Amino acid sequence: MSRSTENTGFTCAQCGSAVSPLTNGSYRNHCPECLYSLHVDITPGDRANQCGALMRPIMLEHHSAKGYMLVHQCLTCGTRHRNRIAQDSQHPDNLDELLTLTWSAHGR
Repeated sequence: MSRSTENTGFTCAQCGSAVSPLTNGSYRNHCPECLYSLHVDITPGDRANQCGALMRPIMLEHHSAKGYMLVHQCLTCGTRHRNRIAQDSQHPDNLDELLTLTWSAHGR
């Protein structure tokens, strides 16, 4: 799949939300409502992973160059991936869900 066709809308496999493509020049890789993703890539955008399972958002990290990153863990194989949060877009990530992740990571 080419990077030019990668930023498309989809229906979330976890919550069923209709997800719009990003409008900030980046690529959408998780649902902005529930923050779940799918384990479909080996390297970003290749869609070559056969696992295909849901990836649960488990924490939020800050990267000095990339900003806030959402950490996902595959519910089937346990693989973890980091993805930038979606901001400054037509359909940004749900702030309440991001804050819930942050609070739960700190035992609150």
